[in-house]
Amino acid sequence: MPGSQIDSTFTLGDRTVQRLGYGAMQLAGPGVFGPPKDRDAAVAVLREAVASGVDHIDTSDFYGPHITNQIIREALAPYAKDLVIVTKIGAKRSDTGGWLPAFSAAELTQAVHDNLRNLGLDVLEVVNLRIMFDVHGPAEGSIEAPLTALADLQRQGLVRHIGLSNVTPAQVAQGRGICRIACVQNQYNLVHRNDDALIDDLARDGIPYVPFFPLGGFTPLQSSALSEIAERLGATPMQVALAWLLRRSPNILLIPGTSSVGHLRENLAAGKLALPADAMQALDRVAAKVVAT
Repeated sequence: MPGSQIDSTFTLGDRTVQRLGYGAMQLAGPGVFGPPKDRDAAVAVLREAVASGVDHIDTSDFYGPHITNQIIREALAPYAKDLVIVTKIGAKRSDTGGWLPAFSAAELTQAVHDNLRNLGLDVLEVVNLRIMFDVHGPAEGSIEAPLTALADLQRQGLVRHIGLSNVTPAQVAQGRGICRIACVQNQYNLVHRNDDALIDDLARDGIPYVPFFPLGGFTPLQSSALSEIAERLGATPMQVALAWLLRRSPNILLIPGTSSVGHLRENLAAGKLALPADAMQALDRVAAKVVAT
């Protein structure tokens, strides 16, 4: 119920993780391309996250490329036994930092091995297949060929669990007919709510939904209602937006990203922010207005 105590953990694959995790995308350089300006600061953020109880880190070897995973290895290896590192494959970077599809069987196999090497792992806990029929969002099309190729890598023992990213509900259904789907990762936040029905469907089957851009991504969330509620609760608007997501559905796992230790601490504090029922209702009205337009 809105405003009531919420569960802080959920099952991901065969592990139980804290619902508030960390997304490593911002540890690379501008545009998620090239090295960060301050590698030591990136290492410090990762170590602070784990020290603060984060046990779910989201990454990809196409962040950088390669750089983010190498920083994770430097900062955290040997890894804590309870740490779940989730990566994604299905894309690659152009020489100028563009995002290109890369989901042939050969490209997916190479990507799995790149992730293993740069993270320093023998097996990847969860690999999300990023569907790239449209770089800017989900687009219909069969995912049978790439998902079958990834399932083959799972059978070889290189991958424990498989998830899907940037997918439509029809593709989720198709994927579940091919192999067990451990999670779905799509864009979703207070004002971008195309997946409302999908989230509820997955919740009924105990499958995690992991929203990327939970704070709006490259277009940060802005709303007078959000700001007013944050001021009333003594929180930041971004903390309120994260708290709303945690209360939206028990199967939502959050991976807000940052390259700042201070910002990381603010994000993690959102897990303890109580949202009264009237605040939840006001935020739901904001979302409804956006969806209506």
